[in-house]
Amino acid sequence: MARIYNFSAGPSILPEEVLKQAASEMLDYQGSGMGVMEMSHRSKVYDGIIKHTEEMFRKVMNIPDNYKVLFLQGGASTQFAMVPMNLLAKSGKADYVLSGNFSTKAWEQATKLTESGAFPGTISVAGSTKEENFKRIVRQDELKLDPSADYLHICENNTIYGSRWSYTPDAGSVPIVSDMSSCILSEPVDISKYGLIYAGAQKNIAPAGLTVVIIRDDLLYDPMPGTPIMLTYAVQAKNDSMYNTPSTYSIYMAMLVLEWIERTGGLAAMKARNEEKAKLLYDCLDATDFYQTAIVPENRSMMNVTFRTASDELDAKFVKESAEAGMSNLKAHRATGGLRASIYNAMPKAGVEHLVAFMKKFEKENS
Repeated sequence: MARIYNFSAGPSILPEEVLKQAASEMLDYQGSGMGVMEMSHRSKVYDGIIKHTEEMFRKVMNIPDNYKVLFLQGGASTQFAMVPMNLLAKSGKADYVLSGNFSTKAWEQATKLTESGAFPGTISVAGSTKEENFKRIVRQDELKLDPSADYLHICENNTIYGSRWSYTPDAGSVPIVSDMSSCILSEPVDISKYGLIYAGAQKNIAPAGLTVVIIRDDLLYDPMPGTPIMLTYAVQAKNDSMYNTPSTYSIYMAMLVLEWIERTGGLAAMKARNEEKAKLLYDCLDATDFYQTAIVPENRSMMNVTFRTASDELDAKFVKESAEAGMSNLKAHRATGGLRASIYNAMPKAGVEHLVAFMKKFEKENS
């Protein structure tokens, strides 16, 4: 069976040449006589893999020397707890901007920790567009920031609603913590503007199971009392992400993806390709009244394009017929309804062109 165009929000499409390379090394990684998923994480061969993966992250993302790169588990959702447990240990105050589903979940988790009394602190909402159904990102002049907060938390790209931050907020000396799960590696990022970046791997990095954390050295202080050892950034950094068995195969796959990004021109070239793909799709949406997209233009995501037709029934028909046309996972999240095309790094331009051609055909047949 031929491969289809997979528009899933995650776990998502991976570069075909990366999958072929992994397949060729499945039984024997570089003469070791075994596959990567079989080998000890303490072995000399695997030590080379994890160290090279970190080197590639630093090279591709231009990560400064005063930041640690951690390979953790538990998905980005575990970071919703790990961030406040570790970073609230100074003033005990943090600001959160609510721009969609996952930023809201992060705020809810931090609030639950502090309100329980187990981790004393005050969690504040510095801005929200919930009343506008998250159709845009809060502007800088709308943010109500506490200059004494331990951190400001944002979600850079909203996978479910299809919006993104078009600017990096000015938080003064307060460290910015950013969930970049669905946009990391899609374009160059000035790491120095952030105190901590975290991302689940299953969008642009690797298969599910790995969470990457990039944290500035000065934030590796003692966490809140009672924080589990496994959830302590300083412990994970001291042990080079080897406090326990890491997600070995996902880390190896991340290495292959990073090498692929470097071979294909790095993040500047990746951004150009992603902008081109997104423009194709948004131009199609903007050229007709048959499809609607709610996100304001300046905050439209490059990675997750959300739209809908005139009815739920027509949306369902779109999903069914698109699957028959060689595409999958175009049904949107239950929180929003409608349709969504996730066009991450590995989605080829041909896939977006195929979708646009289908959309025009579907409109003609159903107008």
